[in-house]
Parts: sequence; C-alpha cells; structure tokens
Amino acid sequence: MLYKFIICFIAGIGAGLGTGFAGMSAAAVISPMLITFLGFPAYQAVGIALASDVLASAISAYTYGKNKNLDIKNGLLMMAFVLLFTMVGSYISSLLPNRTMGSFSVVMTFFLGIKFIVRPVMTTKQAMLDVSPSKRRVQSIVCGMIIGFICGFVGAGGGMMMLLILTSVLGYELKTAVGTSVFIMTFTALTGALSHFAIGGAPDVAALIFCVASTLLWARIAAVFANKAEPKTLNRATGVVLTVLGAAIMIVNFIS
Repeated sequence: MLYKFIICFIAGIGAGLGTGFAGMSAAAVISPMLITFLGFPAYQAVGIALASDVLASAISAYTYGKNKNLDIKNGLLMMAFVLLFTMVGSYISSLLPNRTMGSFSVVMTFFLGIKFIVRPVMTTKQAMLDVSPSKRRVQSIVCGMIIGFICGFVGAGGGMMMLLILTSVLGYELKTAVGTSVFIMTFTALTGALSHFAIGGAPDVAALIFCVASTLLWARIAAVFANKAEPKTLNRATGVVLTVLGAAIMIVNFIS
C-alpha cells in the first residue's frame, strides 16, 4: 500500500503541475506511471487519470477565472465542437488499421515545453481582446473541430493541442489560454472518466483516491503560482515543467 501511495503521489505531482501550469491532461503522466510501476491495465489506468483530471482541472479553472484569466463564452463554444469531433475522429480511427501513436502527446509535450522557453508567448490581454467577437467565435468553432478530431483520431494530446492552438492560432495570452484550456478539460475529462468506469467497471479505489488527491493539491499550487507570475517567468516555468515531464514520460515508456 505504501508503494502504491508513493507512485500515485509522484504521478500526481507531475500531473498537477502540468495541469496547473499548462492545462496538460493528467492522463499523459498518470497512465504510464500506473501501467509501468503498478501493473495496472491500460484502460483502468486511463480512467483513473481522467478522474484525477476532473477536480484538478476544475480547481485550476476556478483559480484562473478568479484572476480574470478565463474565456468562458468562447471556451464553451470550443468545448462543444471538441466533444463532437472527438467522436467523429474516434469513429474514423476505428475504421483504419491499428497504429501505434501513443507517443504523440509525449513528443508534443516535450517540444511544446522547449517552444515556451525559446519563444515565449508575450501576447497581451488587450491585444487578445481587440479581436472581434464574430471572428473569435468562428476561430473557436474551427479550432474545436480540429482539436477534437485529432484527439479522437490519435487518442491523445487534448490539453497540449488546446494550449498550442489557443496561443499560436487564436492569439490568447498564456494565462487566459491555460485557464480556458483547463476549463474545457474539466468537462472532457469528466465525460471520458465516466465512460471508462461505465465500460471497464470500478477502478482501484485506493489508487483513485491517492491520484486524485495528489493531482488536485499540486494543480492548485501550480495555478496559484501561475496567476501571480510575470508573463516571462510563467513562460519559462511552463516550458521547464513541460520539457521535464515530456522527457520523464518518454523514459517511463522506454522502461515499460
């Protein structure tokens, strides 16, 4: 039991920091840890990771929203199309031959981290608000379709895809991008967790509690720090967290 607690706590640290700083899905960190070190079936590990994501994303979204770094209106619009096109992408993927694409989100996490260090997002909130509401709505719909389809087709990368598109395509400043990303992830993770538990049965209760608690704690700590940090400091911190997590997950996957 102590060994299980230690593994879940460490996994929660990585998942919570990734969620609070960058809107990263906990599944990218917790799943490989549970599979590699505790021998959990992949489907159950993903279900526990998604469940951990729900409260961590919710508390992060609350923290970002409290600091006025959350675009709820366009976030809801994007979320609707992310959920819809995730199903479309998943269906199309099921018609094709099996592929091994689990490394997609890991590689993306690593290189996105380097990107934030080398080329930080310095867009101001005022510049973000200067975009017309109608243009922003269209962007949110199109980007939601793209993110959802890729996530459903590949089966990974939702949080990272959202962060990349919100900052690079929609021109969000970093704090608002992360806040909006974790807001959307709260609902997508809830949908995914419920689906996994409904299909795969009840998870390991101890691992679920340990992972949820640890992820929630560290996501809160990271979100509080992120909302108080200067843009350049936040970019560097986010970049370091993503780069380290990406490298660590690649090592864990190599071990397994």
